[in-house]
Amino acid sequence: MSMGKRYDLTERERYAIEAYRNDKKSIKEISVLLGRHYQTIYREIKRGTIEMMDSELRRYKKYCADTGQAIADRNKAEKGREPKVGNDLEFIRFVETLILERKYSPEAVLLHIKKHGLKFKTEVCLNTLYNYVDKGMFLNITNKNLPVRSKRKKRNMRKISKISLNNVKGRSIEERAKEIMSRNDYGHWEMDTVVGCQGGNKDCLLVLTERKTRFEYIFKIPDKSQLSVVRVLDNLEHAYGYENFRTTFKTITMDNGTEFLDQIGVERSSLVPGVQRTVAYYCHPYCSFERGSNENLNKMVRRHIPKGADIANYSEEDLEYIQDWMNDYPRPMFGGLSSREMREQELA
Repeated sequence: MSMGKRYDLTERERYAIEAYRNDKKSIKEISVLLGRHYQTIYREIKRGTIEMMDSELRRYKKYCADTGQAIADRNKAEKGREPKVGNDLEFIRFVETLILERKYSPEAVLLHIKKHGLKFKTEVCLNTLYNYVDKGMFLNITNKNLPVRSKRKKRNMRKISKISLNNVKGRSIEERAKEIMSRNDYGHWEMDTVVGCQGGNKDCLLVLTERKTRFEYIFKIPDKSQLSVVRVLDNLEHAYGYENFRTTFKTITMDNGTEFLDQIGVERSSLVPGVQRTVAYYCHPYCSFERGSNENLNKMVRRHIPKGADIANYSEEDLEYIQDWMNDYPRPMFGGLSSREMREQELA
C-alpha cells in the first residue's frame, strides 16, 4: 500500500491504532498495516495518549482513539465557534466542585444535576463531558481526577464444587437460596475487610454491603481477628435490637479469610442466649465475584483511603464521612437515587 501524501487520519483508523497498541504492535508495524507514514502514527499516538488509573489506583498510560479524535475535531474547529461549555463558568465551577471535592464521577455529576433539577446554560451528555475533560476544557480537572470508566462485561460464571480447605465446616454459598442472587429481597449482606499498609498498624476496616440497595456500613477494627469481627456484629445487634437485627441482616456472605471463620460467633445472638441472629455463607476460594457488591464498593472506599495508607490515621469521623458519602452517592443503577434513598424505600 502506498505511503504517499494522504489526508488526515480517520476515526476508524484511530480505533485501529488503539486496537493494535492493545495488541502490543509497534509504531512501525501499525504504519505498515494502515499504509501511513511512521511519523503520522508516532504523532497521533503521542497526541492521543492519556494517563489513567486502574482499580488499584495505579497510574498507567494508553492511547485512546476517542481522545485522538477529540483533539483532531478541536483542531479543525479552532477557527470556528467556541464550544458552549467555554462560556458557562457556572457549569464549569459546579462540575469541578463535585469532581474534586465530592469525588464524583462525570456520570454522577450529570445524575446529580438531573435529580435536583439544576439548570445551566450548558447541557451535555456523558460522552461529551468526558471529551471536555480529555480536551482540557476544565481548568482544574484532568483524567487523573476521574475514577476509571467501567466497561461492564458479562462474566461467565463457572460452577465450583469445593469449599475452601481451611473452612470445611463453613456453610457453602452453594446452600444459599437462589432468590438471594436476584437481589429482589432486602436484608442480605456481604462482608469483607479492607487492609492498610503492610508493616504498619494492624488497624483495618470491616465493611458490610446490603446486596439490594448497596447500603454500606464501615467500621474500624484493631486487627483482622475473629474476635474483632464478632464484636462489631454484637455491637450492631445491640444497636438494632435482636428482632430488628434478625430481619435486617437475614444472611451475611463472606470469603474464607481467617477473620470470618467463627461461624458460630457470627450467627449466634449476643442478646438472646441460644438463638441464631443471622445465617452465614462462605464463598468459594479465589471467587471475589461471589461478593460483587463488596468488591465494587471497596473501590469507592479506596478513593478516600488509597491502597497502602495507614488506616490508623483515619478517625471515626473520617470513616463516618466516607460511609455517608458512599450511601448518598448518585447511583446509575438506581436512576440517580442513592443507596440511602433505596434503603428508605425498603424500610417505609
